[in-house]
Amino acid sequence: MLQRYLPRIEFGSYDDFAENFTIPEPDNFNFGFDIVDEWARLEPDKRALLWVNDEGEERTFSFGDISRLSNRAANYFKSIGIQKGERVLCVLRRRWEYWVTAAALCKIGATIIPGTLQMMKKDIVYRAESAGISTLICVDDASIVEQTEAAAGLTPGIKNLLLVGKARHGWTDYGAVLADENIPDSFAGERVTENDDIMLIYFTSGTTKLPKMVMHNFLHPLGHIITAKYWQHVEENQLHMSVADSAWAKFGWGKIYGQWICGASIFCYDMVGKFQPTKLLEKLAKYRVATFCCPPTTYRFLLQEDVGQYDLSGLHHCTTAGEPLNPEVIKQWRELTGHTIHEGFGQSEGPVLIANFGWDNIKPGSTGKPSPLLNVKILAPDGREMEDGEEGSICVTAKKPVGLFVGYYGDVEATQTALGGDCYNLHDMAWRDSDGYINFIGRDDDMIKSSGYRIGPFEVESALIEHPAVVECAITGVPDPEGTRGQLIKASVILARGYEASGELVKELQDHVKHTTAPYKYPRIIEFVEELPKTLGGKIKRAEIRKVSEQ
Repeated sequence: MLQRYLPRIEFGSYDDFAENFTIPEPDNFNFGFDIVDEWARLEPDKRALLWVNDEGEERTFSFGDISRLSNRAANYFKSIGIQKGERVLCVLRRRWEYWVTAAALCKIGATIIPGTLQMMKKDIVYRAESAGISTLICVDDASIVEQTEAAAGLTPGIKNLLLVGKARHGWTDYGAVLADENIPDSFAGERVTENDDIMLIYFTSGTTKLPKMVMHNFLHPLGHIITAKYWQHVEENQLHMSVADSAWAKFGWGKIYGQWICGASIFCYDMVGKFQPTKLLEKLAKYRVATFCCPPTTYRFLLQEDVGQYDLSGLHHCTTAGEPLNPEVIKQWRELTGHTIHEGFGQSEGPVLIANFGWDNIKPGSTGKPSPLLNVKILAPDGREMEDGEEGSICVTAKKPVGLFVGYYGDVEATQTALGGDCYNLHDMAWRDSDGYINFIGRDDDMIKSSGYRIGPFEVESALIEHPAVVECAITGVPDPEGTRGQLIKASVILARGYEASGELVKELQDHVKHTTAPYKYPRIIEFVEELPKTLGGKIKRAEIRKVSEQ
């Protein structure tokens, strides 16, 4: 399949990759027809998805299965009036129905909008009104069903409610639809989409403002060839697992688009309730997952368990993204599994932008090197490219690269600001070393100004996490009450099992940071907490920590 979309697949070095990788734009690409249905035509029994949950259910779907089920769903959607360009909100967690639905909506040209189980009535109303949503498809969860029903009563534009689970008044049983043999499982509809049509809209986390609506066109899946093939190193017919809920862009990064284009099989563990590291380790061992991706926080909690008792010999490659990865986590995981974690960096707005692709040695603490196509540079506010060692903003300077978002729905001003100039500025600070590696510092609004120094939170967090007492931490700046330093460095720390908060431990952690990094970067304030505030997507809300500290 890759041969159809890439003039060249294999590369001998990162420089070769960066200079020669390209994705020519095909005519009217449609993921539902050109990937799902084409695999079904070529190899109908090829495994597409292995889905398991905590209740002991296990289902395997071939591409033939996904093709037929998505055809049935597409036919049903058309029968209830869903047309090209309509927006459909899907709150399906990690249910297997999400893959079917995503392919079906592609086929009819409708726009899928992933949603999280944690939405409240106001969140659903905001999404429904701002995006013009006509249909909601939800998993059978008491909270989201209740919130959706309340929202639907306030939003007359919502015409259809579909439920995965037991029958409920006012809802269509979506499971019964997919099982209904009276609905054809072949699709006779014409291809109605063009490359520039909107296939997908992500609502951003909205930590300080109302969420923005990130639009991706129908070429977006092709951009994730870089994510899947060259960063995650997925293998055809082998299982790949990314720990991600369908509500978030990480699902698109790791559980559907690039992986299926490459012919890999998706392994989905539909975990419900509080995350239990031992269950995840059990699944990795039992099903012999070959390639694995999870956030740094998940690796940290896995490392709190006895990883050595699990047979992870099936693992071939490990990756992470979402937050910067501390070097100590890389070291511990490599010692226990033999695998070095390859970090990647990006946003909901695009595929992987910077990564450790595998040709070059990994420098612990570095995010890696830029992806091809995107022409990522470190720039000053005036557009000047920074020299090696100088701090600047990570920017995409290529014009309309495949995979990058095409704007913010309903917000012409924000779209023009982001994409109307010479580059797309991510507002993430970094510096490049003499070997071309990018070193992430932090969001520009997370930078701490103390005693004349600019301090990024990541370096201090990396120093703290090396101490065995620390599972997770967040570094923020708080006002200096004496007014002499501007800001003081504060650490919010979650302790590992077996450690208790004390003045002695505070001093020990401060001394540890002083000896691990520059002494002026040590946290003068350390607060021990049970949990850190995070976005629905799992990123630490440093702005919220700062706000609480300033009260």
